[in-house]
Amino acid sequence: MNVNKSTQGAKELRSVRKETSGLIWQVILFSFAVNALMMTGPLYMLQVYDRVLGSGSEETLVALSILVVGLFLAMGVLDFTRGRVMAIVGARFQEKLDRRVFSAALQVSAGDPNDTGAVIAQRDLRAIRSFLASPVLLALMDLPWAPFFMAAVFIFHPYLGWLACGGIVVLVGLTWLNQIMSRRPQADSGQASEKAERYSEQLKNEAETVQALGMSGAGFDRWQTFQRKALRTAILTGDIVGAYGSITKTFRLFLQSAMLGLGAWLVLQGELTAGAMIASSILMSRALAPIEMVVGQWSMAQRYDEAWHRLSILLSRVPLSAPCTPLPRPRALLEVESLSVAPPGEQSAILRMVSFRLEPGQAIGVIGASGSGKSTLAKALTGVWRPLAGKIRLDGATLDQFDPDILGRFLGYLPQRITLFDGTVAENIARLDPEPDSARIVAAAKRADAHDLIVKLPKGYDTPISANGGRLSGGQIQRIGLARALYGDPVLLILDEPNSNLDNDGSVAVNAAIRTLKAEGKSVLIIAHRPAAIQECDLLLVLDQGMRQGFGPRDQILRELVRNHSDILPTPNPPGAT
Repeated sequence: MNVNKSTQGAKELRSVRKETSGLIWQVILFSFAVNALMMTGPLYMLQVYDRVLGSGSEETLVALSILVVGLFLAMGVLDFTRGRVMAIVGARFQEKLDRRVFSAALQVSAGDPNDTGAVIAQRDLRAIRSFLASPVLLALMDLPWAPFFMAAVFIFHPYLGWLACGGIVVLVGLTWLNQIMSRRPQADSGQASEKAERYSEQLKNEAETVQALGMSGAGFDRWQTFQRKALRTAILTGDIVGAYGSITKTFRLFLQSAMLGLGAWLVLQGELTAGAMIASSILMSRALAPIEMVVGQWSMAQRYDEAWHRLSILLSRVPLSAPCTPLPRPRALLEVESLSVAPPGEQSAILRMVSFRLEPGQAIGVIGASGSGKSTLAKALTGVWRPLAGKIRLDGATLDQFDPDILGRFLGYLPQRITLFDGTVAENIARLDPEPDSARIVAAAKRADAHDLIVKLPKGYDTPISANGGRLSGGQIQRIGLARALYGDPVLLILDEPNSNLDNDGSVAVNAAIRTLKAEGKSVLIIAHRPAAIQECDLLLVLDQGMRQGFGPRDQILRELVRNHSDILPTPNPPGAT
């Protein structure tokens, strides 16, 4: 399932990586030069032991030493440069995909806030960037040069070459075992840590409820259960990776000693010079160094692989859409045709075959029992959830013909649960617009009857607030949320339980805003349980178990539902009343 789902996303990731192929080829070229210069040390030792010490020539030693200093300086500069270039490759890869991944994660999270891939998408992107800029990748680029170093060792003596080859086989086997043995614990550790972190964030976000209901102790115990599992799996993973790393390091050190021992025996047999003995030991050490690096940092390579796979799935779920042709500002004409909607990733529809039409200047109330599909309808109308079947049209155009950000400017949405963002009151009302219109901010606040309460705050519209609202009451948060929905002069206003936290004055303000919007030719959709919320509605849509049970003029529908609707529904205020 994952392979099929990730194909398109993997192709997109590869295409972005391909854009930096020119830089990667530069790194490969630098790696060629660096590994060639790695021969400097062995050749220097060979010349010193076999020529300088034999001839006693100080001039030769000085000349060789000066040459070696220059070669090592060149090697250091090239090695630093290739690391720097790979850091640029990683940074460009992340920069190119930041908006794409953020947008895809946002879209998936809107449908399912608990979706794992969406929650950690940015972290996965950073993991890929870290791997691209890490010494592990450079070590992998150095691995193909190991056979050349081994060939050089064979030139000195076949026995030394076979010993070095046997050592490489053992180290490669250890690398393979490390990958096999640590893959599952690494995945379990990541999942357990993520679950503990997500639960901790949930407790912090709901700190008020946790404290008020005396759930702190129980919440901590539950979090600690997740945390202990995460720690156990992390320790297990660390033990496995650490054990293989220690074995690899120990074996490499032993191999160097064995190389020197065998070389010394060959020198005693007259089959090798002392310089060749030292040079062959250095060459083998150079051949084994990238293998040891890969074994020691294998967890980073595994995180890269997992992150690449998860991002591939995420980007496949939210394909890159072609740019939409900009449409003119639509009229407030909403048409819903045989609409069926299911939660993202599911095929069982919550809303089934719902149709209605809302003309400019009209307001419609959506009523029904809990679980009847009212909030699902709101998510579909805002484009958060995509229809399984049917169409939603705004002034004749389906919602997918609008760019999501452009569509959002034409819509005003007040969700059932309002969330503010870290920033000032003005920034929240302006929908975090980097270039907000101050006049529109104040106008939206006045329409929501929030202006007076805002100017009484310590810094007025510039008062900083946190995501949970901080010092603001539920009613104040709801009014600021309503002002945010009204910002930018939307043509369609969607209100999900707008009166849930409002007092009578707040309800009057909402109704006044609805009357104003209707008079301006806008349309309003209100999801309601309280009768006061549908006071200004011209039409009513009744939902039951996801299906339309009634639709028509408000009073007619109410007469069909209850005998004495006038006792339940307050008489609408005349135009201009407050």
